[in-house]
Amino acid sequence: MIEVLLVRTSLSRLAPGLASRPAAATLLAIAVAAVGLGPAASPAAAATIPAGAGSYTDSRPAGTSGPTTNTGAPVTPKLTTAARDKPVPTNDWWSSLAYQRYGDNPYSTPMYGHPLTYQAKASGLEVGYPTTPAIVGDGRQYEYAHKADLTVGLSGLNSPDTKADAWSDWTVTPYWADGSRTFRATIGHGMPFVYAKGSGGDARITTASTPTVFSDDGNVLGITVAGHHYALFAPTGSDWNVSGTAITAGLGSKDYFSLAVLPSTDALATYRKYAFSFVTGSQVAWQSTGGTVKATYSLTTEAKEGTERGTLQALYRHQWLHTTDALTPYTYVSPRGTMKVRESASFTTSQKNNGVVPALPASSGVDKARLAGYLNEVANASDPFSGAADTYWTGKALGRLAQLVPVADQIGETATRDKLLGLMKGRLQEWFTAGGASEFSYDKDWKTLTGYPASYGSDTELNDHHFHYSYYVYAAAIIAQYDQAWAADSAWGTMIKHLIRDTANPSRTDSAYPFLRGFDVYAGHSWASGHQGFAAGNNQESSSESINLSAGLVLWGAATGDNNLRDLGSFLLTTESEAITQYWFDASQQVFPASFGHDTVGMVWGSGGAYSTWWTANPEEIHGINVLPVTGGSLHLAREKAAIKRNIAEMERENGGPAQEWRDLLWQFESLSDPAAAKAKWDGVNGNYTPEQGESKAHTYHWINTLNTVGAPDMTVSGDLPTSAVFSKDGARTYTAHNHGSTARTVTFSDGKTLSVPARSTATSTGPGGPGPDPEEPGPSTGNTFRLKTGGVLTTATTDPAGADTVASADGVNRDGTPYRPTVYEVKKVNGKVASGAATAFRLRVDAGTKVGLAPQVRVSYDLTGDGTFDRAETFRYFATDPVNGWEEYTQASGAQATTGSLGELKNGTVRLEIWNALGNGTSQVQTGTDAAVLKIPYV
Repeated sequence: MIEVLLVRTSLSRLAPGLASRPAAATLLAIAVAAVGLGPAASPAAAATIPAGAGSYTDSRPAGTSGPTTNTGAPVTPKLTTAARDKPVPTNDWWSSLAYQRYGDNPYSTPMYGHPLTYQAKASGLEVGYPTTPAIVGDGRQYEYAHKADLTVGLSGLNSPDTKADAWSDWTVTPYWADGSRTFRATIGHGMPFVYAKGSGGDARITTASTPTVFSDDGNVLGITVAGHHYALFAPTGSDWNVSGTAITAGLGSKDYFSLAVLPSTDALATYRKYAFSFVTGSQVAWQSTGGTVKATYSLTTEAKEGTERGTLQALYRHQWLHTTDALTPYTYVSPRGTMKVRESASFTTSQKNNGVVPALPASSGVDKARLAGYLNEVANASDPFSGAADTYWTGKALGRLAQLVPVADQIGETATRDKLLGLMKGRLQEWFTAGGASEFSYDKDWKTLTGYPASYGSDTELNDHHFHYSYYVYAAAIIAQYDQAWAADSAWGTMIKHLIRDTANPSRTDSAYPFLRGFDVYAGHSWASGHQGFAAGNNQESSSESINLSAGLVLWGAATGDNNLRDLGSFLLTTESEAITQYWFDASQQVFPASFGHDTVGMVWGSGGAYSTWWTANPEEIHGINVLPVTGGSLHLAREKAAIKRNIAEMERENGGPAQEWRDLLWQFESLSDPAAAKAKWDGVNGNYTPEQGESKAHTYHWINTLNTVGAPDMTVSGDLPTSAVFSKDGARTYTAHNHGSTARTVTFSDGKTLSVPARSTATSTGPGGPGPDPEEPGPSTGNTFRLKTGGVLTTATTDPAGADTVASADGVNRDGTPYRPTVYEVKKVNGKVASGAATAFRLRVDAGTKVGLAPQVRVSYDLTGDGTFDRAETFRYFATDPVNGWEEYTQASGAQATTGSLGELKNGTVRLEIWNALGNGTSQVQTGTDAAVLKIPYV
């Protein structure tokens, strides 16, 4: 069981009327447990450091505090001499190695690397592999808590503390020394190995219980502890000695040994190949081009014996869903679902770029006079900042105003636009000038920039900088769109760049700030706690405020002409979007344990997830905290429309009815899936409600009515400009893009549509997709496009009546990837040549009615010669249906799961589509005889 929560690491966001909610609502007693960004900052001796037109200080304001222990004592990073001058990436999965939050624990709290878990102690490093989830906190949290299977160290090691000695993008090397012995162990995300180096003693493994030896080959020993299999590797010539729970091996003249957790005992031979290929570093490289974001994750290694330089890596679900690199059959259990193993030192992922737009496009659904009235309510308020004083609430107020600037501009309310811009500039300039009531201060020990007045531990615990500063960066990006001079380095741009460097520094060589402080590139998302001082590891509640920073980077980079920074934002947003989809919303319903009775979590922990927030158990906030703020960077959420429907349905069940307190946020969230339903809720209230504190009636009215007119975001299509988006309604697509540049440009979308966008302008066009083959969206019947026809037929005819066929039940067994009693559609005597650049595509409508947990899956097969042998088979990932009556669209955009064989010329060939339920215990239906029951093959 995890420890009781002592401190809050994330923000408290009380909606009006919630202040009296009982603190029992923090029933998170359960969770306690190199781009040019300006010259590197080297704080001078002076108290005030100039930064363009702004400034910051190198000493905190009187009466304030920096990082402390839980008792309030000042604390500095626990680093070895070798690492002392290197900026520490606080807010990481291993931060407790460097940040001693608790005075009586100079080692670490549990660290969740996945598949392995770790905790430093005096005698070395505890290692565990939790494989069975526990449901705690009245069913509100699931966790795979750390429990040591063994401890790795040296004989006699008794270190007074553990320090961080070295780190890279997702690995870290803790260090122990007791005067006679030194010990290091390199660990990391996705690493099944622990790479150890030591001096002054024998290698020593202490197991939690008496191990079972399943293989003994001198320097290579296979053991089973607590049902988990490990391999121990000592230098050649050494021999492991087992005595009860103590296992030792002399190192002779060597100083290295390693261990690995095995997916099975028969994997020992494979893992043995890489036992002495020691990982020395990790690095991600990203690229955003042509509407696609690619990332390559690479490990560097050193051969301690022999010449092998390869290794094994376990990929998280958000990674293996988007790679075509070969994977082994080996898998691991983790709190993030199944991890799959790759036998290589690198792999590459590829995803559609999730675009960011300054505002939704202009539409006929918005009453300009009504909108102007709502805008004036905000612009003319007696205090547009609602009394905000600290960094977080000031940020929220800036965010509220920033969303309205392009909306006012869109309807010709230029005076209101300029008034809003003036308010934002004035407040930012106050914060960006040292010596006033609000300012930023640089901490040379922790190499961080903190705003004072601080809030929610942003000062004393280094929490949430990415949340707070996201609003400043986003607001500055909107200002830069209209006033480039204000954003220049000589003006206020340098201060914005300091905030960016503090939270999302793309440089690994900047001596003033760490690389991507809070963003964990391998986990795919950010962490909120600066000290990671919990039994459950680190945590992140408001994933959407992390997205807000990434969206701000896209817009700031675009507005200031810094494409490298813009593309960093695209990489962070696209990566975290998939992590949110899988780990917060469980969109594929393959991550949360079956015993966890929720469709979403408010918080993700290193050990699992919790249906909670830091400050309330109210369902509206639990569901809404990963939605706010709603901006043009929120469109990515629309990729999983069925998950949104499940999310809203659960909120209303738990809430006992529709939202009341955060209704505007949740209306906007629902509109990303079902705009008409959201508009009906808005219309039912008719503006008679109190907005969430970061929202306004003007923004919510514009958002809901625009999407009701142009349709929900169509995430199957991407543009080659990161500031573009597509919406779809009743078969018509609306394309929009904002060009921040000084010359006109043409934006090309992945369906072939092109859009000419003047300089420093937004352009919008509505209509069908562009010319040429469209592998993303099958159109109506053509020579290579077939409709599903009841009776098991694929046909090019367009005169058959609409109908529906039944898809058999999976009978409660997981049938993922293997057709089970499929409904089959087939066409024979097909001739054609492979179309260059095209791919199999389909559009199907499926419905499970009110049945829960069903998931239709499709396989398309090609028999090239009609001889009865299928030469090519493409299995697509299943589509999880919602338990609500009504058709849902299932397309190839779900992604390919497995492909066998090769395409070739069809000569009297056969094409077959099979659809079956991969999950669940009930039948579903698939539509036939319509343009929404289509298979398009990549042939001409």
